[in-house]
Amino acid sequence: MRHIDVLLVCGSGASSGFMAVNMRKAAAAHNIDATITARSEAEVESYIDSIDALMIGPHLKYLADDLTAKYADKPVKIILMLPEYYSTLNGEKAMKHLIKTLREG
Repeated sequence: MRHIDVLLVCGSGASSGFMAVNMRKAAAAHNIDATITARSEAEVESYIDSIDALMIGPHLKYLADDLTAKYADKPVKIILMLPEYYSTLNGEKAMKHLIKTLREG
């Protein structure tokens, strides 16, 4: 798999920061070349042209729908993180979800 750039958003950026650290560890353990960054939802516009995937906290489902429509013309996969791994900040499961979604799309 080629290098992937991922942006995580959760609102303020706090929980997504912890998730990003855990996802980076999981990516390294599986030799996945990825840059995983966490930012607040207000910063999405600044990053949208330089990322492959945008992962959004499950509590921001409304934002996922809005961003999917807004960026339909961009080659960015918008992924709503699942509560089952987001609530425990499980980077391994988040990486599996990311890779599976990217391969399907």
